[in-house]
Amino acid sequence: MAAAAEIEYVIFDMDGLLIDSERVYTEVTNNILARYGKAMTWDIKAGLMGKPERDAAAHLLSFFPDLPEEFTIDSYLAERRAGQDELWPSVQPLPGVLKLVQHLHHHKIPMAVATGSQRRNYEQKSSHLMDDLFGHFEDKVVCADDGLIRPGRGKPHPDIFLVTARSCLGRNVGEGEDGGAHITDAQRLERAKGLVIEDAIPGVQAGKHAGMKGKADVPRNTQELTSRLHCLVVVWVPDPQLLSLGDCGMGTVSVLEQPDLTLKSLEDFVPERWGLPSYIS
Repeated sequence: MAAAAEIEYVIFDMDGLLIDSERVYTEVTNNILARYGKAMTWDIKAGLMGKPERDAAAHLLSFFPDLPEEFTIDSYLAERRAGQDELWPSVQPLPGVLKLVQHLHHHKIPMAVATGSQRRNYEQKSSHLMDDLFGHFEDKVVCADDGLIRPGRGKPHPDIFLVTARSCLGRNVGEGEDGGAHITDAQRLERAKGLVIEDAIPGVQAGKHAGMKGKADVPRNTQELTSRLHCLVVVWVPDPQLLSLGDCGMGTVSVLEQPDLTLKSLEDFVPERWGLPSYIS
């Protein structure tokens, strides 16, 4: 099989990709909303996934303007946090995750986790999975509240992936979207060596923004479009419930923000397609 790209490092999202934590978000939120006769359906949840915590909460509550005045973003987040803390120790790896992560670790492929979760939540979600999963990342994890991402620069901005590549993996990828003169050719090439694996649309957009050859203008021809897409590669592994929504929200995403590949599960990931060592039969 000819490789679609020669990947040298891999950055994973966490929630809904590595572990089944999205079910906890859904269960706890719907338990809270049920007292008011409300529910977070998947068409609502699709717009929350990948967003920073407060932004996601504000988006959720915008669908329920008739909630009591005392039901604020802060009160919701406090109650949600308590409910989630009870359930985080129950989360488990999703299909194909252990095989892929352990395989990459065995072959010494540099890899890291870039998550919108807070550090305290990451620790609760990962502590019981260190031996089989998270220990293989060797503490190469960036969380939303580590102080490395400027306020307002969460996904779909590329900052978390670029910070992770620089601070955890030592890659010279520069800063910001790849549309400005401050990004060197060497940094663009370094970005093109990276693979981002995501489950949420804002994360896919963030990964593509990290390597675009400019996004404001329309490409003049197929050759220019191909050149622009020779950048940081993004594989999308959406939740089956998200796929059931038709275009999954991707219909509003520009051609330059589309994933390079969509998979139903990481069980379907073929390492050699990306120039990575193949699984042993």
